[in-house]
Amino acid sequence: MQQIKPCTEKQLPEILAIFNDAILNSTALYDYKIRTMETMVAWYDDKLTHNYPVIGAFDDAGVLLGFATYGMFRVRPAYKYTVEHSVYVHADKRGMGTGKILLREIIQKAVEQDFHVMVGVIDASNGVSIKLHEKEGFVLTGIMKEVGYKFGKWLDAAFYQLILKTPINPSEE
Repeated sequence: MQQIKPCTEKQLPEILAIFNDAILNSTALYDYKIRTMETMVAWYDDKLTHNYPVIGAFDDAGVLLGFATYGMFRVRPAYKYTVEHSVYVHADKRGMGTGKILLREIIQKAVEQDFHVMVGVIDASNGVSIKLHEKEGFVLTGIMKEVGYKFGKWLDAAFYQLILKTPINPSEE
């Protein structure tokens, strides 16, 4: 059984461990160096400041299985209705449907906050994440060839987007 609820500062060590595993062992993050607790506190504070959710999936013992969040896509004002999201699941907890639950939850949060487009930037070799996004209605909008370099090879970034039916009354203000 999984419980979905907002993450708090208490989960930052678990989020840090999930991020660092992805950095060290996958191309899910195009980072080389592991993050520190200091960088995680700044990351979390930025989420709170901008009212971006950090949603966690927890097991019955309260252990974080994975999390999802989103943030600003680009800084220009006309992009204010677009967010770039992330979903990460603990390496030992994959294949249990947690990613799907978290993705659906973060989509619902974007609707509630009146965003119009969600963008996912996925390493093009990550078939599991691509399949998950396609099942939830995301559409491939393009692949940027060889934009990353990690583990001794060039990486292609696939851009997926989901257009939401919100906001009802967009403005340019």
